[in-house]
Amino acid sequence: MAPIEQLNLDFLRTKKLPHIWCPGCGNGIVTAALVRAIVRAGYDQRDVVIVSGIGCSSRAAGYLNFNTLHTTHGRALAFATGLKMARPQLKIFVIMGDGDCSAIGGNHFIHAARRNIDLNAVIINNYIYGMTGGQHSPLTPLGKKATTAPLGTLERPFELLELARGAGATFGARGIAAQPRQLEQLIARGAAHKGFSVIEALSPCPVAYGRRNKQGGAVEMLKAMKENAVSVERASNMDAQALAGKIITGVIFTREAPEFCELYYQLIEQESKKNSN
Repeated sequence: MAPIEQLNLDFLRTKKLPHIWCPGCGNGIVTAALVRAIVRAGYDQRDVVIVSGIGCSSRAAGYLNFNTLHTTHGRALAFATGLKMARPQLKIFVIMGDGDCSAIGGNHFIHAARRNIDLNAVIINNYIYGMTGGQHSPLTPLGKKATTAPLGTLERPFELLELARGAGATFGARGIAAQPRQLEQLIARGAAHKGFSVIEALSPCPVAYGRRNKQGGAVEMLKAMKENAVSVERASNMDAQALAGKIITGVIFTREAPEFCELYYQLIEQESKKNSN
């Protein structure tokens, strides 16, 4: 693996730095894990595309020195789908936030999963809309405070990976910013999988979320995240009571199914042969 110093030079747009993320934000940790995963996989830099929507996490596309698309709110997967259909040989990573992915982008998310198109969705989940004012998202835990839920949200959050699995995704994993090397490995495994892969990356937001919910600063939030993390292997031997409040990490599910682009181009080839006879 290339040293971190080389990654900063080769895979970052250094002229765009310093970044705009708040002190203690985990977005930089997740972004670095993504870059290391790409290096681990050995992809040609020219064959990698980073697509993002709108939000704190989506600013990562501007800092990464690959082919990049910084698109509109909730539509990153729609742009990525079109690109993958036109250039199926590309390795496409779609960076989204919890609100970007599961609220305004929720419909695109479930249909990308349903198609099982070969995209790698990296959802940075900090439980809140950070950049646009601290509103609660569909992944904000029940009872937690936000600008749109000053007394605590009454809406149950999605179980994002269960939603992805139910919609048809064929790979789902969860990692945390407090364990960046494991997160790197999970992103690499998702990228190697043929089909729609979903990596939920839990990340601290000390300013918009932690401060309102009295969870301390970045260090305290990262420490709590790490202490509450349980591997999927350990979780299989624990009952529901023991798992309450825990974060299950690792590959949550994986399965095989036809990939959409392959089916599409097979159909074109079949029809071309019919028409040529």
